[in-house]
Amino acid sequence: MRSSDVLVVGGGIIGLVTAWRAAQRGLRTAVVDPDPGGGAARVAAGMLAAVTELHYGEETLLGLNLASAARYPAFVTELEEAAGHDVGYRACGTLAVALDADDRAHMRELHALQTRCGLVSEWLSGRECRRLEPMLAPGVRGGLRVDGDHQVDPRRLAAALLRACERAGVLFHRTLAERLTVVRDRARGAVLTDGQELTSGLVVLAAGSLSGRLAGVPEEVLPPVRPVKGQVLRLRVPPAYAPFLSRTVRAVVRGSHVYLVPRENGELVVGATSEELGWDTTVTAGGVYELLRDAHELVPGITELPLTETRAGLRPGSPDNAPLLGPTDLPGLHLATGHYRNGVLLTPVTGDAMAEALTTGALPDEARPFTPRRFSPVRQEQPA
Repeated sequence: MRSSDVLVVGGGIIGLVTAWRAAQRGLRTAVVDPDPGGGAARVAAGMLAAVTELHYGEETLLGLNLASAARYPAFVTELEEAAGHDVGYRACGTLAVALDADDRAHMRELHALQTRCGLVSEWLSGRECRRLEPMLAPGVRGGLRVDGDHQVDPRRLAAALLRACERAGVLFHRTLAERLTVVRDRARGAVLTDGQELTSGLVVLAAGSLSGRLAGVPEEVLPPVRPVKGQVLRLRVPPAYAPFLSRTVRAVVRGSHVYLVPRENGELVVGATSEELGWDTTVTAGGVYELLRDAHELVPGITELPLTETRAGLRPGSPDNAPLLGPTDLPGLHLATGHYRNGVLLTPVTGDAMAEALTTGALPDEARPFTPRRFSPVRQEQPA
């Protein structure tokens, strides 16, 4: 049996940042994952879009998103120094555009909501949008310029976090956790599929959309997360076409969200579908067609670019689209999951919040609304 202070089940970016921050606090930390650094990070586009991702009814989540976005520059500097890896962080801004009159009216309403929330965004005419991004379609009716919404490369971010963890002394078990070990009503570790039994003072369940499937977790604390499928395309911008786009461009086309994220290395990420199809990760002809069709309406020149990759992944969705962070009603068990479409954005604040919870037992103020206990059956049965 191998022992640690903290055992993190799941080695995606959320599990890795939790392990890194825990190790920095002096905790002996181990991670269980057959492919650390993989998971949803390989599919995510990496938009750090606290403003343009604002949705009605998610004002509380907005506060956490903004807190994490504000930490990103310092977080990137620290991580790149610790890992010796560049993470592809770009402070290039975002342009969200409308392609018809209905979209324009909706975007005007979104601009008003952003203003009420104290966010900075600038309304532009269609001509002003095309002046910023000449590749946009002539039919663009207007848009919102958000210079504070940036981007990072999730694959490079995951690789850097993996290296930082290794340098900080985190121990990796490259296999699957089969079952949570509970002793005297307290989480005490996990049994792995290769037969190893790991003991730990604290267990963090950070397995993304798989977090609700670990055997041995009592039903009353099992995280209510579900998989939400997303298909993404990657294209290459040849030197003759550069610069193709200078910033992230996004829109709603026929009710579907589409975005184009240009990387400095010439890659262009196009995404993403949102499909409630359980555990299916098949890349479909229909998904690829819809993304290319919608992207073409936004930027007609995209059809001239080489298509280099198609991929599908699973976002961990929660009932309120917000993460579950910190202690559960089972002593010794913490959660760091349910980040849905904001996992990359929330990486810095999640690492800080989990390190605080693991060392003090309490979440910092900005993370307290996202305790897993908000879904506790006992709490839900109590009168208001």
